[in-house]
Amino acid sequence: MNQTPDPGIQQSRPSSPPPPAGYPSPAPPAPGYAYGQPATGVVAAGMYFDQVSGLTLPEGVQLASTGRRIGAYFLAIPLAIVTLGIGYAIWGLIVWGSGQTPALQVLGMRCWRPETGRVPGWGIMALREIIGRIIDGILGITLLVSFILMLTRQDRRCLHDLVAGTIVVHDPNKVLANKSA
Repeated sequence: MNQTPDPGIQQSRPSSPPPPAGYPSPAPPAPGYAYGQPATGVVAAGMYFDQVSGLTLPEGVQLASTGRRIGAYFLAIPLAIVTLGIGYAIWGLIVWGSGQTPALQVLGMRCWRPETGRVPGWGIMALREIIGRIIDGILGITLLVSFILMLTRQDRRCLHDLVAGTIVVHDPNKVLANKSA
């Protein structure tokens, strides 16, 4: 016997349950700007997906190597001494607007915010360099933890990078020079 459903009766399929009370619905990340492969599998123009770090980065830049990051850390010391500290501070305040520190600028590196797809501006860099560095140096162990994070994380983020939501990229051709927030 062949039965056809009554057109007046709507048949429904079971849907996924709603999130529990108090939990927001997860919002999909903007394609090309979140960790992992973009949900759509499409990367924005001028960007590429870095398989090693799991980040979508602008073409022409790459995630800064561990050696470069360590070099920038130790380069900051003689730069501060040579410029008598005050010159280094003024230099830093100027280059923060372009997502750099004096040591990053000398080594051709720049900070990048994967969540926004832009170079951080002065405010985010101030957060990274003041609050983040205080957290780095508050205890001797936090500086060690920050260093271990940089060595073990795929995106090479230290504590001060996590505070500001930044990563450090090598930008030898100054591709990101005009992409400030």
